[in-house]
Amino acid sequence: MTEFRVCLVTVPDRATAVKIAENIVAAKLCACVNLISGVESIYHWQGKTEYGDEILMLIKTQQSCLEPLNARIRQLHPYAVFEFVALPVDYGDNNYLKWIHDSTS
Repeated sequence: MTEFRVCLVTVPDRATAVKIAENIVAAKLCACVNLISGVESIYHWQGKTEYGDEILMLIKTQQSCLEPLNARIRQLHPYAVFEFVALPVDYGDNNYLKWIHDSTS
């Protein structure tokens, strides 16, 4: 396992995704954010099954950036409870991982 992580964050629309992505990249909390449109979410919320169209953000970062990254997204995210899940990167191209390392604080 490496020190690198891919974080999953869903947001309600493209404008929110771009605002968050630009902010966290500029703050060097991550190296890259991919925005994936067309995500349909079905989830349990306040006793009901809900349905919603969302944007999935794939965020490439390091373990050491997770807490400040989560805190920054919390400031910018419109949901009271939002998805923030960090998955370990077991393997990656050395040049790509070096780029992530060099691009983050």
